[in-house]
Amino acid sequence: MPYSIEVTKPRSEPAPPQHRRPFCVEIVVVYMPRYRHGHEADFVPPITGIHLAALTPPDYQVRVIHQQVQPVDFDTDADLIALSFFTGFAPEAYRLAHEFRKRGKPVVAGGPHVTFNAEEALEHVDSVVLGEAESIWTQLLEDASTGRLRSRYIGTAQPLAGLRTPRYDLLRGKFFIPRVVQATRGCPFTCSFCTVPSINPGFRTRPAAEVIKDIRYDRFPHWWQRKVVWFWDDNLTAKRAYIRELLAAMIPLRKWWLTQASMDIADDKNLLDLMERSGCIGIFFGIESFGVESLRDAHKPQNKVSTYKARIRELHHRGICVMAGFIAGFDGDTPESITAMARQLYEAGVDVPFLSVLTPYRGTPAYGRLAEEGRILTGRGWEFYNGYNVSFQPRDMSPEQLLKAHRALWREAFSLKYSVLRVARSLGRLRFGAFLMCLVMNAFYCLKRLRGNEPIAFDPSLSYSESRPKASNIAAGEMIRVRPGQQ
Repeated sequence: MPYSIEVTKPRSEPAPPQHRRPFCVEIVVVYMPRYRHGHEADFVPPITGIHLAALTPPDYQVRVIHQQVQPVDFDTDADLIALSFFTGFAPEAYRLAHEFRKRGKPVVAGGPHVTFNAEEALEHVDSVVLGEAESIWTQLLEDASTGRLRSRYIGTAQPLAGLRTPRYDLLRGKFFIPRVVQATRGCPFTCSFCTVPSINPGFRTRPAAEVIKDIRYDRFPHWWQRKVVWFWDDNLTAKRAYIRELLAAMIPLRKWWLTQASMDIADDKNLLDLMERSGCIGIFFGIESFGVESLRDAHKPQNKVSTYKARIRELHHRGICVMAGFIAGFDGDTPESITAMARQLYEAGVDVPFLSVLTPYRGTPAYGRLAEEGRILTGRGWEFYNGYNVSFQPRDMSPEQLLKAHRALWREAFSLKYSVLRVARSLGRLRFGAFLMCLVMNAFYCLKRLRGNEPIAFDPSLSYSESRPKASNIAAGEMIRVRPGQQ
């Protein structure tokens, strides 16, 4: 009889679940070398990248690339590229965006330059973030991960309570002082050259307990990295009741800290005493100039030349190092007044000077006035807006004379003579941590001076692709020349 064989298929097991890789965002903090041979050392990272990483929800993968210390991998497997940059680095940011987009990567960009040049930026990236990112970052990631990335996200200023500790664990080890902390945001002053009042409106503070939590983070390899706190604030001491609360809480931690503040703190002896007890080793003042007319042009009526020396002396009495910024190019400046600042800043008692060229960023009163007067040099690309080149027509000299005067000031101020004098003078006057900072920073700039590693001077006749510094650590690709137009 015929028969059949019934073949019974074994019951199939359910397929193992597919574990999809989390959506990955790679935050690139853009950088262009500003010195002929780059930096001999890298002091401190910008806080933006590690702050955005901290805001990123845990179900997303996040990486932070600081172009200053590590190469950019155009063949990354990241799903989204986020570029953060300021105006002087815009040409490099657009070059990176071009390379990533050629490889099919969506690119979003943010920062001060993008906020004031959104239409231009959208010619090079897929999406822009205008203003502060906290209010829109999670939504942006959700949109990108579902293929619905919008072209424009407008952030609004938010209270600073509840911010997470920056992702210090994502930093490469090359930064000398990796612990950057932000306790406040904004500044009550409206300096003519500063974008802070527009980008970070008002003056907001974080709860002191949350700031202390950031300061307690100690997973760094070297003792000085665990010891030093660098406050990434524009005017940390502006709200006196708040800063007293914060500094009192810092006393038991026995840290060394430094920040930026306005010179009026020298008139508050109780605050200075508290700063000393809480471990302050350095304060940066935006002195800007020794010229009365130049200070008027800077919108800095709070700076009185006649008080510089006495106010700096008050900090020295507490062993605190005084760093000070000076800007060349205000109306009222001449080549002679600029070069004279090397001697003047030493005589005033400044321990570490920072010397830059006036840069009229969009969104500032300086840009508005100079554009109205037809003094913006529209033939010069954004690379000229890096703080060391001239992008406008000075009132009392040519652009070439301003650049020459600034470089002469830079060479004289960081000469072996003045560097040794500043360090020698600080012996016995500054507390140990402040002296170490004074020594290291003066040695840093003096070494640049001795090696001829001065700020790069861009050639107005060359495009960015032709003048791009050889010190850049990423592969050469197609360059994009971007010239600012008047508004």
